[in-house]
Amino acid sequence: MDGAVAERLRERLVDQAMLVEERQAVEARAGDDHLEVIAPAGAVLHAKLVRIGERAAQQGLETFDGHAVMLLTGRTLRPMAEIGLFPLGIVLLPTERVPLHIFEPRYQELIGECLDTDEEFGLVYADEEGVREVGTLAHVTEVLERFDDGRLTILVEGGVRFRVEALTRGRSFMTAEIDEVEDDAVDIDPETAVRAAGAFRALAALAGAETDDPDEASPQLSFELAAQVELPPEAKQQLLELRVEQERLDLVAGLLDDARTALIATRELGDRAKRNGSRTEQ
Repeated sequence: MDGAVAERLRERLVDQAMLVEERQAVEARAGDDHLEVIAPAGAVLHAKLVRIGERAAQQGLETFDGHAVMLLTGRTLRPMAEIGLFPLGIVLLPTERVPLHIFEPRYQELIGECLDTDEEFGLVYADEEGVREVGTLAHVTEVLERFDDGRLTILVEGGVRFRVEALTRGRSFMTAEIDEVEDDAVDIDPETAVRAAGAFRALAALAGAETDDPDEASPQLSFELAAQVELPPEAKQQLLELRVEQERLDLVAGLLDDARTALIATRELGDRAKRNGSRTEQ
């Protein structure tokens, strides 16, 4: 990735001992034929995700494109238009910008249509456990590079969150009817926003990163902060599924504090190793 692209993406902090100045494009080859659509991760950050069999009594089961999938039943829905789904091993947060390298022909087709129509696609997190049913609409903001064989590298930005309500058929890639995930109407304690923003400033200062000062009054402050820090996908998925900004801010503040603590500890270990190395040379 060239310097101009890195500048557009800006600097991103990590929860280890290094500052990422260039974010490499994710190889978007979704080897997803073995995956299931599974339930949200739940309230515990690193808890084992619920498998589909544990919810079969409450939800319908259908097979699509090699996937065991869950179809929600018994709800009053306000479905959005049908969209293409892109299962990947990353979580895209609202406001987050991520480069993707599009490799497989079926997803080249999906992205090509999005570019032609200026429409969005749905990015959902997938791992060995399955495909999560809560994802993010992604808009292609820029084509960074095209290759003669059809591959392309794009920059996408996260938008509205959604829940998969029903998978549809007829395309080479996964498609679904979705419903927007909206926040519950819960007041936000201003002190929580101050704490989360303060934790971000402290981490940025420690890492030596130049960032814009966060807007503590933003209704999406939790996403805006987390989008600038490299966090584990499980943590980001939990943020995506939470429907109360107060809870997300609490979680983000804790994650940022933990990242700062880890960065301090890693630097101390590095300094200690250097001192030991100097003594050995003497």
